[in-house]
Amino acid sequence: YSLTAHSLDEVVARNFIIEEKPNVVISVIDSSNVERNLYLTIQLMELEIPLVLAFNMYDLAEKEGLTFDREILSRLLGCPVVFTTATKKRGMNDLLEAVIERATITQEKRDPHITYGFEIDEHVADLTKLLETDKERLQKYPAKWLAVKLLEWDNEVLKVVGTSEAGKTIIEHAEKARHTIHGLFDDDAVSMIADHRYGFISGACSEAVRRTFERRHNISDKIDMVLINRVVGLPIFFALLWGVFKFTFVASEPFIRIIEKAQEFIGQIAGSMLPEGGAVQSLVVDGIIGGVGSVLVFVPIIFLMFMALALLEDSGYMARAAFIMDKLMHKIGLHGRSFIPLLLGCGCTVPAIMATRTIDDDRDRLTTLLISPFISCGARLPVYVVLIGAFFPQEQAGNVLFSVYLIGVLVAVLMAKVLRKYAFKGEAAPFVMELPPYRIPTLKAILLHTWARVGHYLRKASTVIFAGCILVWFFGNFPTETSYSKDYDTLIAHAQDNEVVIEQLENERSSEKMEHSYAGTIGKAVLPVFKPLGFNDWRMPVALMGGFVAKEIVVGTMGTLYAASDSIEEPSSLRQALQEAKKADGTPMYTPIVAYAFMLFVLLYIPCVAVIAVVRKETNSWKWAAFIAVYTTTVAWIVTFIFFQGARLLGFV
Repeated sequence: YSLTAHSLDEVVARNFIIEEKPNVVISVIDSSNVERNLYLTIQLMELEIPLVLAFNMYDLAEKEGLTFDREILSRLLGCPVVFTTATKKRGMNDLLEAVIERATITQEKRDPHITYGFEIDEHVADLTKLLETDKERLQKYPAKWLAVKLLEWDNEVLKVVGTSEAGKTIIEHAEKARHTIHGLFDDDAVSMIADHRYGFISGACSEAVRRTFERRHNISDKIDMVLINRVVGLPIFFALLWGVFKFTFVASEPFIRIIEKAQEFIGQIAGSMLPEGGAVQSLVVDGIIGGVGSVLVFVPIIFLMFMALALLEDSGYMARAAFIMDKLMHKIGLHGRSFIPLLLGCGCTVPAIMATRTIDDDRDRLTTLLISPFISCGARLPVYVVLIGAFFPQEQAGNVLFSVYLIGVLVAVLMAKVLRKYAFKGEAAPFVMELPPYRIPTLKAILLHTWARVGHYLRKASTVIFAGCILVWFFGNFPTETSYSKDYDTLIAHAQDNEVVIEQLENERSSEKMEHSYAGTIGKAVLPVFKPLGFNDWRMPVALMGGFVAKEIVVGTMGTLYAASDSIEEPSSLRQALQEAKKADGTPMYTPIVAYAFMLFVLLYIPCVAVIAVVRKETNSWKWAAFIAVYTTTVAWIVTFIFFQGARLLGFV
């Protein structure tokens, strides 16, 4: 809503306009909320840039009985005005023509007469003259705009102007002017300037905007009486999220089974076409099909979940969710705006951390950034799906998945409370937001939003995950020379036609070979650290290590490592392989409690390398990047330890 440099996104947008000098800037305005939206436009006018105004969502404005006089608006605002409805592609050609005309045809400068009151205008004029004396250094900035920003005490402008002796004199002059204004009006210059901007907007709207009928409570207002009700709003929000998890798990199961069968079939065909028992056969069947295939199996559930979230987002409900959560966020010492990055974290933690730029207060921003990895991203979803599908009844699958996400939220809340109490002390900033009207989302928009996220997942599967699975296969199959505890060739020969015994011996040999591989050596070396969490299989920590590159690799690694225990001629799905995994004493390697403990660790431990990199970039410090890696893994170990040991003491293990 503003280019006053309070948050990073405002600074970036403003600096681009000032420094890059774009040919044309299109200011997109919500036609149904003109006065609020024109405030940003006024600030763009102050920058003296070529503008075109797109009054968008014009169909909604018409439904609310609003009419606009284009000629008067264009004259008062000093730039072309175009009416558009982007979702229906109305006005797009008119907008394009207006942009081309504004960029290519030299027009007489139409400067809208924005006044800040006689006294402030005098101070602006005096400061403008002083700034023009330093024109060579400040030539890329409009002098009048700099003068207004100095009266608003804009930190970024103070840095720019104050880099010379002349600049320091100008800042002193601006400070005296601010004191004079405060003495005259008993109010600060920032508020006075904002009031006059809104006064200009109000005058323009009274001239050019008409309402053809009185607006009463619309459908959005009536729905909001229920959905953002202070009593039932929060339960409805959690019920909707639970419904999303339940729907995605139940609806995706048939598609997952089809893809699993296809993966098994492709594995059989590929195995039969390649040299028996060779490294190439193992690489293709175990490494590529077993690893990457285990990740691709879960595309349906990711597609359905993101589609459901896109539906809630595009309908206007997610803005209400931020509003509903604001009170709760303040109780834990966070800004209401922190909810939006945390919600984005359900898709991917990288954009979630980047979205913290919109938070003005540095303490709120850092706290939100540090708890974002605890919100389960879409990359972790395949791990949950494979373990829930293998060890929990289908009717309980949605509830188990919801509980995992909920624990991530609770841990984030707890850590936010701790960080705000001990590391980033102070009150959370107030949160004001605008609720858009409810809309029926278009199928095209939902599919585009869904595909953007699923496409990202598939691209990772074809690049990072593919490379990761091959690397895991190499570590799991080399060195090739192994000293076995038994003479398996002789034992298999003696077994003759006893297929059960032969299969058991072959599986034992494969398992022993992997235990002596590089992966097995690494896994067994770190296994003591994970045993108190219930992880008794060396393949578990190896899979977790792969997750540092990308969380999807956890499933890909498990698919590769557990595939070696299966017959290449009759490969089983990863879920089946996990169900059949046994300890040395013949008891199951995985139980529902162990599976849930593994999911908890995956939920909370070190985020992927891309997240570490973006934390370093956003904080401009390796210190915070290293801290987030260590503290998330520590929290993961403690929470998982408490869960597993608690379950053991209660007799569930």
